Amino acid sequence: LRANKSTFAWGLEARVPFLDKEFINVAMNIDPEWKMIKREEGRIEKWVLRRAFDDEEKPYLPKHILYRQKEQFSDGVGYSWIDGLKDHAAKHVTDKMMLNAGNIFPHNTPTTKEAYYYRMIFERFFPQNSAVLTVPGGASVACSTAKAVEWDASWSKNLDPSGKAALGVHMSAYDEKANSVSKAAEFEKIIPMESSHVGVAIQS
Repeated sequence: LRANKSTFAWGLEARVPFLDKEFINVAMNIDPEWKMIKREEGRIEKWVLRRAFDDEEKPYLPKHILYRQKEQFSDGVGYSWIDGLKDHAAKHVTDKMMLNAGNIFPHNTPTTKEAYYYRMIFERFFPQNSAVLTVPGGASVACSTAKAVEWDASWSKNLDPSGKAALGVHMSAYDEKANSVSKAAEFEKIIPMESSHVGVAIQS
């Protein structure tokens, strides 16, 4: 829906090649065994698709791009941006504000300072109750659903929207913060906010 709105606004129509019926037919007829991740054999996620584009004579993409780990959109922009956002939110959402979060945001109360920060922005522009009711909630790790968190007990202890929260799965799982301080400074310039009150206060 967002893709349609974004493209149609400029007189364009987006096409999704992976939804081509002929392509789907080919993909569905590939032996499922070839679609399985087997790192000991050098087979990572989407291995068949990657191999299809691995042309030694006329390469479509550099090897380090073709075989890099799959990322969700929010991580693909750079890990330092994610950490920078968290640091920026931590500067503007106090511990006192978090303790009172249930009173300020009773519907799907944010459980992290980052989530609280986003709700502050959202409810400034969309204060109607009907808009608030559209806000999703529940436990999530790497943008999964609350039900997915139940699959692995370790996930429930490390809830985070970033794919790096999938410890033991993601090759760049959380172990250090890269350039988060400098990125936080950049966000300060982009989204200046006041946090002296428990409620919502955003500079225009």
